[in-house]
Amino acid sequence: QVQLRESGGGLVQAGGSLALSCASSGGAFSRDAMGWFRQAPGKEREFVAAISWHGGNLYYADSVEGRFTISRDNAKSTLYLQMSGLKPEDTAVYYCAEREGLTSKIPGVYDYWGQGTQVTVSS
Repeated sequence: QVQLRESGGGLVQAGGSLALSCASSGGAFSRDAMGWFRQAPGKEREFVAAISWHGGNLYYADSVEGRFTISRDNAKSTLYLQMSGLKPEDTAVYYCAEREGLTSKIPGVYDYWGQGTQVTVSS
């Protein structure tokens, strides 16, 4: 059974930076596509970034392009999200997700999810 555990969330001032990590266990991480999603109160879960199994294909939501960087370390079965230039509208619970096959921006196609980590950006 695949388990995902996010870490690194917290409270930061606008313009600041945070780095999220997602440790995967129990699956074939090095062959799976990974994604980051977020959900703010009262809103639907939305795509943030995704990365192919080999790390060569990266995808970002327009709202985070140029500010966030997704990466992975297959040797450590860990996914990362480096966030900079944070804005109050980035406040949300951030989730990592894992799926077999190609990357996707659609939450529903991911097979496994972490429990989420809260990111709060103050103005």
